[in-house]
Amino acid sequence: MTRIAILGGGSWGTALSIVLSRSHKPHDIFLWMRDPASAYAVSKSRVNELYLPGCPIPAAVAVTSDLANALAHTTIIVGAMPSAYARVVYSRALPFIEKATPVFVSATKGLEPSTHLRITEVLSQVFADKFSPSPSVAVLSGPSFALEAARGDPTAVVVASQSLEPVGNLARHSESVASYIQAEFAGPSFRLYTNDDVVGVELAGAMKNVMAIAAGACQGLGLGTNAIAALITRGLAEMARLALALGARAENLSGLAGLGDLVLTCTGSLSRNRQLGIELGKGRALVEIVASTRMVAEGVGTAGALLGLASEHQIELPITAQVNAILHHGKSPREAMEEIMGRPQKRE
Repeated sequence: MTRIAILGGGSWGTALSIVLSRSHKPHDIFLWMRDPASAYAVSKSRVNELYLPGCPIPAAVAVTSDLANALAHTTIIVGAMPSAYARVVYSRALPFIEKATPVFVSATKGLEPSTHLRITEVLSQVFADKFSPSPSVAVLSGPSFALEAARGDPTAVVVASQSLEPVGNLARHSESVASYIQAEFAGPSFRLYTNDDVVGVELAGAMKNVMAIAAGACQGLGLGTNAIAALITRGLAEMARLALALGARAENLSGLAGLGDLVLTCTGSLSRNRQLGIELGKGRALVEIVASTRMVAEGVGTAGALLGLASEHQIELPITAQVNAILHHGKSPREAMEEIMGRPQKRE
């Protein structure tokens, strides 16, 4: 039986533990939570009241704060931690991971704020010396609110890996990492599509969070659906501009990880980035909004990282720049909107 360790006991990590317990294939699943008290409480109550209330965790899922226990003999390691903590968590996990065993699946949608690196790049750096030439890595992304996935609502996502990347000792018939994860994770209400555009899938998952903050700010300002539609459309163009410059393929920006996730997070009531934008649009300060929730809105740290990447490649990201100015430089959402609308007229 395949043994899966999920690193990160927030809403998405918890939801994945529930989703994977329903997969067509049987699994031993370990959900690792950083805080021992939280892990103990969840293991007893079988509900993560802080991050995913109302969603029972099956008894087959072991909840622990012991990394050694979670990672022993593990075949698949899923990273579901916030991007700012990915390097720390993977570094802590390193001594407990067996060299010949794991496939890594990054389910984190963001960039490392301090380095502008994608999370698969962070993961490869951390494990470079232990796994040669490189660890087997896939990216899981797409339109997937944790609550809806956990309660069994139909959910379709993308799993991306390099097309010829072998699955270590698990390879059968030259199976790719993405195909292997697709077969292991698929369930009655969880559908996975594969591709080999890791850069495109990963960047789309990061950039859509910034656009969701902008969409929320439009709503918080009381603007209409014209503004939201324009924001989503031009936001997708902005996402594609950077992703293509970094080697992504255009078709993946209009797929589940791009357009699908962008529409979800810009319009869905469960989007924490959109909700943060709504509060900013109403005039609340970022520090106040962040202090009032335990949830991490990835777009807050990702906006600056994206601008750093864009600067390195001489790419213009006007919406991202305005969101970053609102978040970190005191610009008002209304002023940012007026500057976007006042940009020189141009051909689409």
